Amino acid sequence: MSVFRLPLLDWGRRYSRENLSGDLIAALVVTVMLIPQGMAYAMLAGLPPQAGLYGAILPLLIYAALGSSSALAVGPVAVVALMTAATAGSIAEIGTPGYQLAALWIALISGAMMLLMGLLRLGFVANFLSHPVISGFITAAGILIAASQIRHLLGIQTSGKTLPEVIPSILANIGGLHWPTVVMSALGLVFLIWSRKGLAPALRKLGLKAAAAALLARGGLFVAVLASTLAVWLLGLDARGLQIVGDIPRGLPALAVPAFDADLITYLLLPSALIALVGYVESISIAQTLAAKRRQSISPDRELIALGAANLGAGLTQAMPVTGGLSRSIVNFDAGAQTPAAGAFTALMIGAALLALTPLLYYLPNATLAAIIIVAVLSLLDFRALPRAWAYSKADGAAMAVTMVVTLVLGVEQGLAAGVGLSLVMHLYRTSRPHVAEVGQVPGTGHFRNIHRYEVVTTPEIVTLRVDESLYFPNARYLEDLVQEKIASNPQLRHLVLMFSAVNAVDASALESLEMIQAKLRDAGVSLHLSEVKGPVMDRLRRSDFPDHLAGLYLTQLDAMQALAPELTLATLNAPRHERRKQGA
Repeated sequence: MSVFRLPLLDWGRRYSRENLSGDLIAALVVTVMLIPQGMAYAMLAGLPPQAGLYGAILPLLIYAALGSSSALAVGPVAVVALMTAATAGSIAEIGTPGYQLAALWIALISGAMMLLMGLLRLGFVANFLSHPVISGFITAAGILIAASQIRHLLGIQTSGKTLPEVIPSILANIGGLHWPTVVMSALGLVFLIWSRKGLAPALRKLGLKAAAAALLARGGLFVAVLASTLAVWLLGLDARGLQIVGDIPRGLPALAVPAFDADLITYLLLPSALIALVGYVESISIAQTLAAKRRQSISPDRELIALGAANLGAGLTQAMPVTGGLSRSIVNFDAGAQTPAAGAFTALMIGAALLALTPLLYYLPNATLAAIIIVAVLSLLDFRALPRAWAYSKADGAAMAVTMVVTLVLGVEQGLAAGVGLSLVMHLYRTSRPHVAEVGQVPGTGHFRNIHRYEVVTTPEIVTLRVDESLYFPNARYLEDLVQEKIASNPQLRHLVLMFSAVNAVDASALESLEMIQAKLRDAGVSLHLSEVKGPVMDRLRRSDFPDHLAGLYLTQLDAMQALAPELTLATLNAPRHERRKQGA
């Protein structure tokens, strides 16, 4: 799909009544979730509650027109809210005009970056965020999010953005517990945690069908909001010091460009880039997972454009940055969303709520919003991922551990940067020392395997090295040094075959090293041969005169051995077949 073609023109032509009914039901269910979640995530971001609701109007309409996912539910999410708070909080105090201005410019800058990346087809940049780094970052961010809400759960004043700052602050103020807030928080947490798995079975026991019970169970957030709001109003808990949301402006957000501040924009460039990257990775992974269930395809570059435009819309309507949310997207999918129109209907319902229902949310306690945040981030915490990653790959495990520790101790931006930086350094280190195996022929076959792993047939006059990595400037010298060792350690060597079956590219530095290897081998009286060179690699090599100086160029390794040692190769082919591994290999 072209990035310049509106997906709306494709699914809009095929839109049917069945699509409409599914989209409307999904929109209603998601709206019930999004109203409390939007306000909760706005509180997490340090913004007024309406900033979360505004983020579910124009951004959703824009994504519905430009996005390629039929089920992705765009809007405020916890991790992006935390990163927004961390960045804006480094500029101004929460609640000040400067803080809100910074949040708006974060949405605009991150949106512009995603939009530009999508137009330039740079979606691959997100691949530099490895899964262990993202997993470690999200787990650590979830811990920080939970820690940041303790003050709302306990009714105390705390400060700090990292664990070394937040924990001492909590301990220093724990004596000021506000018991009505603690009780409200405890009841909200217990109900919300129970409702995730217990509400649907309870509704089924009341006679509802499984599908209807599952859908209604998604309204657990709404029940918590309604019950706690009524409790505050009826019992006058706000007069006893329980913090409430208060006035939420009625009406739709106005379009407005934030005040221009060149110094502020310059300062926000790097943090906004990280927020854009995290938001995109989280969103595209959700969209692709849900699309696979329906055998649909997702365009990464199209998603960048849609999310970028959605965030531009957020920045122009006094909203917080947005991206695809996991829990709401799953609910949207399960509720029957058929097209992106479900998001547009959600935006219309949120708009209607802003026009008519905001006075009813006046007595909504902050403790309930904090409980919603805590329960939402429980799904982000995956403490088993670290031991799994460490057991599989020490390098990936280390990158994940460093990301988690730095995020918790220094902050979200530093943690993500440390994880990405360490991953890139480790990748460069691994590729600078590529795996190169000396191979021999497996008896009874035309296969060639590592001499240290299999019982194979070799001859001292011929050495075959299988290069298991593309050759480029960081690792070119390593291969050169390895070949030099083979020459020095094997005086009987007459032919060296480089098996290129796993080589996908050879850059100019590697070509120069190959030419140097060829010259050294020639001086030592050894011939250089290549086998199993891939077409694109051979096309590139033929742009030089390197292939003209090779002693042999073979389609397969078997062809090379039949040309260099025909009798031995034939005898090995006719030998009884076995592929026995060496003991301990």
